[in-house]
Amino acid sequence: MKKLSVIALIFISGAALVSCGSGVRRDPGRVYMPDMFYSRAYETYAQRDSTQFTENEAEAGRKIFYNNQPVAGTISVGEDLPFPLAKDATGDTTNYVASRALANPEGPLTADETTEIHRLYLINCGICHGAKMDGNGPLYNDGNGPFSAAPKNLLGDPIVLKMPEGQMFYSIEYGKGMMGSYASQLSRKQRWQLVHYIKARQHEAEGIPVDPADIADTTALAAAK
Repeated sequence: MKKLSVIALIFISGAALVSCGSGVRRDPGRVYMPDMFYSRAYETYAQRDSTQFTENEAEAGRKIFYNNQPVAGTISVGEDLPFPLAKDATGDTTNYVASRALANPEGPLTADETTEIHRLYLINCGICHGAKMDGNGPLYNDGNGPFSAAPKNLLGDPIVLKMPEGQMFYSIEYGKGMMGSYASQLSRKQRWQLVHYIKARQHEAEGIPVDPADIADTTALAAAK
């Protein structure tokens, strides 16, 4: 009887010590189906290296590299071909000058496309160049805004008016002067369409008939003012 009491006391003491422990075991050890047990979800834009894999994944050789970027050399459906000229190095203007010879690969804008590009212009460009393309956007605001220098007047600046479409695209693609690149805000197709839209507005401001290559429906252009 005394022997049983001692065994019971030892058992109860051991159980009490285990229950009072602060450590919680998170690792279940070996699992039957690790692909189902361990989540393979990734945080957006996160990059995993060999030190971030669980023991089971490392043993199985499942080291996945994912950087949320398309496969090099591929083009998404409906997208234009990549711009053939790289950004010039600081102090160099070789490719900027060469971009004058590049033609716009996008066809004339339809009424719906004109409405959409007008909307994108107001969102991305209007804050500097103004809703009327006169260079008097909210950031300048007749000299009362945070910018002390007025952005380019897209409808009145002689340099911008004579700028070929390829060179205008280069400026949107890589940025120019105080203007940064808009390659991440607008798709390549949208950037080329934006060039069409600006050129159509320039021709209209100069009293030049709108080039059919810029816009197919002039009524849509008038409605987008």
